[in-house]
Amino acid sequence: MTTRHLYLARHGAADAFGELTGIGHRQASLLGERLADVPVDAVWHSPLPRAVASARELARHLPNAPVTEAAELVDHVPYVPGPAETPPSWAGFFDGYDDAEAASGRRLAEALVARFAKAPGTTVEETRRDTHEVLVTHAYQIAWLVRHALDAPPARWLGLNSANTALTVIEYRDGLPPTIVMFNDMSHLPPDLRWTGFPEGMRP
Repeated sequence: MTTRHLYLARHGAADAFGELTGIGHRQASLLGERLADVPVDAVWHSPLPRAVASARELARHLPNAPVTEAAELVDHVPYVPGPAETPPSWAGFFDGYDDAEAASGRRLAEALVARFAKAPGTTVEETRRDTHEVLVTHAYQIAWLVRHALDAPPARWLGLNSANTALTVIEYRDGLPPTIVMFNDMSHLPPDLRWTGFPEGMRP
């Protein structure tokens, strides 16, 4: 039985304009070093500059892997919860989202799952060997894929944050539920580069 391995990573640390910082470049390079021994078939990235730069930086350690943009990985709110589903700490966060924006985000989330959250295909080549793909994206998209893998209610993506270039791995096999191998792992980063992307009060 072949397995699709997804290596999900939030982009490196970025500045207020969404551009990768020096710290972000270092984080992405260290993630690339960690993945250098993995037989990566492809690196997919969000269209946003901080994800593009992160993907290119880590791909320097993966010379045989093509690097390609995937629109489904763009930063967006995948699901706007109703009042009864919204934790008190998120109160007011979704006040600016109208029905059209919420529907657009849900369509993107469905497209993300349809494209990446599935077992290898059924062609002879696809069933011959495992596939390994790196997805450089954003915290909300990683949260949505983890929620989907756990078959949790839609609103449970809330609060599943990821540090910059932290690694989450999900495996997909035909006929079996997805397996979350790891979530938000930062062991490739030295202590001074960990937990960026989290609010100060939430850093252990």
